[in-house]
Amino acid sequence: MSAMYKALVAEENEQGQFFCTIKMLPLSALAENEVEIKVSYSSLNYKDALSASGNRGITRRYPHTPGIDASGVVVSSSVAGFKAGDEVMVSGYDLGMNTFGGFGQRIRVPAEWIIPLPKGLSCIESMMLGTAGFTAGLALTMMKKNGQSPEKGPILVTGAGGGLGSLAIAILAKAGYTVIAASGKHKDRDYFTALGASGIISRDQVDDVSGKMLLRPRWAGAIDTVGGNILATAARACQRHGNVAVCGNASSHELPLTVFPFILNGINLLGIDSATCPMLLRRQVWEKLSDEWKPATLDKIADMITLEELPMNISKILKGEIKGRKVVKIGD
Repeated sequence: MSAMYKALVAEENEQGQFFCTIKMLPLSALAENEVEIKVSYSSLNYKDALSASGNRGITRRYPHTPGIDASGVVVSSSVAGFKAGDEVMVSGYDLGMNTFGGFGQRIRVPAEWIIPLPKGLSCIESMMLGTAGFTAGLALTMMKKNGQSPEKGPILVTGAGGGLGSLAIAILAKAGYTVIAASGKHKDRDYFTALGASGIISRDQVDDVSGKMLLRPRWAGAIDTVGGNILATAARACQRHGNVAVCGNASSHELPLTVFPFILNGINLLGIDSATCPMLLRRQVWEKLSDEWKPATLDKIADMITLEELPMNISKILKGEIKGRKVVKIGD
């Protein structure tokens, strides 16, 4: 009988409804790839919740185990770059999308997806950051390459209460930037301040409906996690030659914007694609996150949950009811 492992499995019933259960699966359920990893921790991302609820744009085939993040220990490897016992992490690529992901005690992945656990990060800290932290770090990296610096003025972070927004605040503050947090969660002002935000504004203040093509400059750059009119407002109210990093579409995938912020104010719209980021750049960002950009406030951002608590939290993140990050304890 094949060895078994525990995993969350998303399935579709005869009525076309999707549901999640915790099951024991045979190791033979995993794809044949170069490296097998015993997963210690994962984290819950919005994309995981979409996969778990049957979004065919994320995951084509079911039953499926989501989880785009995983950290743990190599069990076996058919390539020279990794050996049994190595502490590693995987974030992005196809993990948790159409390859069984981190919400299971085992994964098998190509070696080219794997990063040795950076010095300065534990397995659990790497998942406190996870895709959300990496995306924020990649956004800051691209903004800096395009001339963004603390001296130019404050950076707006939209969707500040989510995992990506929370980590963007903390990482920007650690890197020396003044941060303006925009959120609909007014009760979380103390939380945003603790993460390093210097200013806190309501979602309405960054959702301009005046119809004006340009607005009075209010920030030097932005990391946007929500899309839609909020992203458009962030660009229209950005200082000349500022950078607006586009990281998500929690509000909308549409962008109601003219060309004028770009051709009159020189605003740079930077697309942040964390899933397929080249490995050299990926490692450079993780080195920063494990050292000079590592927030001291990770324990304020991330809570631990169990595999059994995942279905309830998947439902909550889809409803916008989760603040910060949820790290999932996968290993025994």
